[in-house]
Amino acid sequence: MPQSSLKDYLHESQLFLGRAIVSGTLVILALIVLVSRLFFLQIENHDHFTTLSQDNRVKLEPLPPTRGLIFDRNGAILAQNLPAYSLEIIPEKTRDLAETIEQIGEIISITEDDIQRFHRLRRQRRRFDSIPIRVRLQEDEVARIAVHRHRFPGVDVKATLLRDYPQGLQTAHLLGYVGRINEKELQLIDTSNYSGTDFIGKNGVEKSYESLLHGDVGLQQVEVNAKGRVLRVLENQPPQPGNNLELFLDMRLQSTALEALGDYNGAVVAIDVETGGVLTLVSKPGYNPNLFVEGISSRDYRALEDSPDNPLFNRAIRGQYPPGSTVKPFIGLAGLEYDVVGFYQETYCPGYYQLPGKDHKYRDWKKWGHGKVDMAKGIIESCDVYYYELARTLGIDRLYEFLTGFGFGIPSRVDLDGELSGLMPNREWKQSKRREPWYPGETLIVGIGQGYFLATPLQLASATATLANRGHRIRPRVVATIEGPDGEKRDSPLIEDVLHQLDPEHWNQVIDAMTQVVEGQRGTARSIYTSNYRIAGKTGTAQVFSIKQDEEYDEETVAKRKRDHALFVAFAPVESPKIAIAVVVENGGHGGSVAAPIARQVMDRYLVDTAQAK
Repeated sequence: MPQSSLKDYLHESQLFLGRAIVSGTLVILALIVLVSRLFFLQIENHDHFTTLSQDNRVKLEPLPPTRGLIFDRNGAILAQNLPAYSLEIIPEKTRDLAETIEQIGEIISITEDDIQRFHRLRRQRRRFDSIPIRVRLQEDEVARIAVHRHRFPGVDVKATLLRDYPQGLQTAHLLGYVGRINEKELQLIDTSNYSGTDFIGKNGVEKSYESLLHGDVGLQQVEVNAKGRVLRVLENQPPQPGNNLELFLDMRLQSTALEALGDYNGAVVAIDVETGGVLTLVSKPGYNPNLFVEGISSRDYRALEDSPDNPLFNRAIRGQYPPGSTVKPFIGLAGLEYDVVGFYQETYCPGYYQLPGKDHKYRDWKKWGHGKVDMAKGIIESCDVYYYELARTLGIDRLYEFLTGFGFGIPSRVDLDGELSGLMPNREWKQSKRREPWYPGETLIVGIGQGYFLATPLQLASATATLANRGHRIRPRVVATIEGPDGEKRDSPLIEDVLHQLDPEHWNQVIDAMTQVVEGQRGTARSIYTSNYRIAGKTGTAQVFSIKQDEEYDEETVAKRKRDHALFVAFAPVESPKIAIAVVVENGGHGGSVAAPIARQVMDRYLVDTAQAK
């Protein structure tokens, strides 16, 4: 046998030994690394990783408070919380978000609006937040999701309470609505107290009383498993529910006013003369506030926004209308108080008025004139010429001083968000806004409640209540009582702003004239006379557009939206006033025939029907 074919056992032994040493060294090094890592994890960083592990096992969850309820004065529910189910997704736990949404859409209905709202909310939240993609699930939809729940990690059905407005459009402008918190609101709120809360008041009572209605957030510690499922509650600090509110509002009057407006748009505001409580606040047309709670669809919002009737506009506190002849009793009082005219002093009305040395004719509504007119006749028959002359004699400075005392041109400071102030013009205002001087003819126009002069229906009702109180001005308020979580009730504060110290005889004379507006044979509101109680009122008509000097206003040929607005203010009973009311009927034409009957129906419901019910 050749020597080359024999094995070299010595070489092989040396090779094996070398490999064994290398392998052993690597194993020892690996063990050293492993032991070092274990030492690092178990000894040096024990406290740190114990804390992380505990955080994985124990979660701190916010408990959102239950929002307070809202009632009318008779206990009718106006805003409540109804149980509902929502389908929510945690993006961080979802492998493919788009595919997950598509697959869920094969099980229950998911619209494009739902998807858009979901992505809008997702941009405002953190990836580990639970975000709703469908709300108000039906029971059969909840069941279908439960069957397929295992297919969708990060997707779950959650029970929640959603705001609901049983009276719908009847109270929309007064109550407002809640909606999901947006990015701007996040910068203003206490985020810790809104943990777990998605909704906030957007306008109306819901916004003005947000801090009371919301309540205080609670907290609970829960133990969870590796999949995030809650195993048990370790500690619980319950939330503090929001306060309940009782309003001065009487839904019977609210419904009566809406029905009385019929096909007309406009506003009706009624105030309790003794307390300043807002009994009725109607703005027509309204809208369904329930559409906004979970996010209104683009189609529904466009329909509201594009409507020529502007249903989203709160005419009662934001509508600024020329008050027309409804201000004549106030201007008459000014003339008496400044002693520039006597109550029985007469002015001749030929159907027009001219400033000394001027050719322009300021027309009266009665083109053949009223003849000899004193203040009583000027109010009862609403003679414009009488008030042109009285306004000229008073001058714009005194008119401004006196009428702002009744709240014209300044916010009433009612406890509602978004009120506008109207406009009581004067020299300074015109110079500032128009860069023009004040002209004498503009004073005449203010004297009949036209021109730059603007007032909201709420201001008219508040001023009329002050007149009924003979100068005792009470700030209007919507909320009557606030009930805390412990059941204790407290009244909202009664705030008395101004006390006009006028001659009692002047009050008597003007109020007697307003009573004859309804009771007199020539009164402009004689059609609403009733033997059940006595009404003091004043009709008004406000032009929507100007008429040239040589033209006449013909209602039959004017487009409906350009017809005059009809107004009426009143209080009753005259001897002991309980209710003051202002009615504005857009494009209604005549205050006596259109606006006054609406006020009469509301007052009947409050003064006659209520008394009979007792």
